[in-house]
Amino acid sequence: MITPRSHAFVAQMEQAHGRELRRFLASHLKNDSADVGDLVQEIFLRLLRIKNHEAIRNPQAYLFTVASHVLHQHALQRSARPELMKPLDLAVEFDLGTAPDPADELDIKQRLERVDRDLMQISPRAYAALIMYRCEGMTLIEIGERLGVSHTSVRRDLVRAIAYCNQRLHQMD
Repeated sequence: MITPRSHAFVAQMEQAHGRELRRFLASHLKNDSADVGDLVQEIFLRLLRIKNHEAIRNPQAYLFTVASHVLHQHALQRSARPELMKPLDLAVEFDLGTAPDPADELDIKQRLERVDRDLMQISPRAYAALIMYRCEGMTLIEIGERLGVSHTSVRRDLVRAIAYCNQRLHQMD
């Protein structure tokens, strides 16, 4: 449920980092700069869904982590190669075959989006750590520095995030 506090948090984030966020997205999109507005909207919608935004220690780092994840998903959607359509390389693998059925692709995408949304609501830090580790290729130490926690905490968050994702995906089968 979106609360007035969530709206205030997102408004504050937009005011403090909106211009920088747009430049960041535009620099990564290059030829697709027309999509910047849509991606900004998606990022702020994801921030609105966070139930416990007070738990975020570094809101700016979290904002740009979410932005990186949205950019990654955008790139995957733009890609014509089916093997890149898996948003996160979790322990669970999907066999899409050589000619995937569009209904199956949609089902997989919806499942992963549900897991993504649920994980973000359960633990924003674990979500951020997973994205930085899997999508950006950062080390545990780099993630810890960016989030302001120890690498041991990052490892614990990653284990919890991956286990949660695997559990949710298996429950959906």
